[in-house]
Amino acid sequence: MSAPDFHQLAHDIKLWARELGFDQAGITDTDLRIEEPRLQAWLDAGYHGSMDYMARHGMMRARAHELLPGTVRVLSVRMNYLPFEAGFAATLRDPTLGYISRYALGRDYHKVLRNRLKQLGDRIEARCAELFQGTEETLGEWRPFVDSAPILERPLAAKAGIGWVGKHSLLLNESAGSFFFLGELLLNLPLPLDQPVEKEQCGKCIACINICPTGAIVAPYVVDGRRCISYLTIENDGPIPEEFRPLMGNRIYGCDDCQLICPWNRYADASPEPDFSPRPSLHRPPLLALWCWSESDFLKQTEGSPIRRIGYQRWRRNLAVALGNGPAIPEVIAALQLGLTTADPMVAEHIEWALATLARRQDEENKKTRLLIRCIEKGLSDHA
Repeated sequence: MSAPDFHQLAHDIKLWARELGFDQAGITDTDLRIEEPRLQAWLDAGYHGSMDYMARHGMMRARAHELLPGTVRVLSVRMNYLPFEAGFAATLRDPTLGYISRYALGRDYHKVLRNRLKQLGDRIEARCAELFQGTEETLGEWRPFVDSAPILERPLAAKAGIGWVGKHSLLLNESAGSFFFLGELLLNLPLPLDQPVEKEQCGKCIACINICPTGAIVAPYVVDGRRCISYLTIENDGPIPEEFRPLMGNRIYGCDDCQLICPWNRYADASPEPDFSPRPSLHRPPLLALWCWSESDFLKQTEGSPIRRIGYQRWRRNLAVALGNGPAIPEVIAALQLGLTTADPMVAEHIEWALATLARRQDEENKKTRLLIRCIEKGLSDHA
């Protein structure tokens, strides 16, 4: 039996990946030893916040071969998710609307990518069964990952030639920006390696560092998760520190500011994937309408969405902060006061903060109005 052509197999795997809707696929080995000191320094600084699992898995994140014994290659894939008519600025500029990170407007990406990766793994396994029929080879074993296990997916994707890690710590691609998901297949096939991008192409640009509302990018390529709005609104299961609440604006689930400002995202294409199309109830939604959702409404409206995993109480917490950062109108104040009567202690704390913030804003607006009236009256008196 002739030796298998692994170059042809790699070509076929990438072709199948495109057929399944992935926009790019690359192959790398599992050697991430260079990342281990960086990961340890990040953990030692406490930048993972309450994400204890980050420290619990430790250096396993840089050792993909420990997740599936026999692994020698990682197939890294990307899938664009930017929806048509994303409405970034229009939503962020209107404080009565809730801003949800664009990746979360449609179906849960974990489910979408994992299902496609399983289909890809099945194709690889079937091809390997043909290639190694009648031999003792057991090649073709695989395991999929989509942001669901201790694996450093961005450094692996960079090694596989998918892009480079930008100063905001996200992966960047010169033809697709950063609005894409990543996934991996661990393989025990000695496939040829793809070449990484020769060098990162951020240059002297620090736009992402300057734009971050909470100053979470504490140095190029280093994010203090404890300050990041995505962490505060999603991963954090306790109170949001008061110092960050005014800076969050109307962002109720995640934040895209560092991506929006990035020059490379001018090349980002909208995704034709129907699963990533925005749900009407989540695309530019009025905050007050979201606040009126019952828990059953929340569960129904977020079924199959990544938003559901934060639960109703954290959802209410985030909404209370956003309402507190909006206009001090009677309808909002009344809705918050009503919500306070049944809120659990954590949510109640944020409602009380919102009400106090709105009261101060209302008082300031009243002072400005009284001052304007006095100026008008004085002008009329002087004219007379």
